[in-house]
Amino acid sequence: TGLIMLVYGVLLMIGVASGGSDVLQPLRGANLLNTSTKTADSAQPVKFKKVKGLAGLDQEIALATAANRPVMLDFYADWCFDCKRMEKRTFSDPGVQQALANTILLQADVTANDEADQALLKHFGLPGPPAILFFSPTGNEIRQYRLIGFLKPEKFRAHVENALTIAL
Repeated sequence: TGLIMLVYGVLLMIGVASGGSDVLQPLRGANLLNTSTKTADSAQPVKFKKVKGLAGLDQEIALATAANRPVMLDFYADWCFDCKRMEKRTFSDPGVQQALANTILLQADVTANDEADQALLKHFGLPGPPAILFFSPTGNEIRQYRLIGFLKPEKFRAHVENALTIAL
């Protein structure tokens, strides 16, 4: 048992030294052979535009309405485990990225939990992250497609497709 724990500890140290953060897969993402080939696991998550507070969100929703595009708002925090899982597993999925291709992606980072963050959460009646809200091109929230918590890529992609069908 001691030898197994020693080997696991060494693997954890190598993983941390190479930028890994997953204790269950310490070498995942470690570039030990210095190859330049990318795998499906190395896909980058979607890019969000950060918004701060209700005024910042209202401004971005107005721009999306002018462009006649739907909006997805992601509530995120650095200390939120499920937020990290969504970023790593769900938002990096090519099918999810394709489903969101014509959507304006906004992210409210509520890590600081300051007055603006609390006001935004309270406005939508949310206890905290992770939460994902969808807005139609007219700027109205599609409340029946609100998500709280983690969803795997396949289920999230189907959810997005349904929400955007309603939105358009």
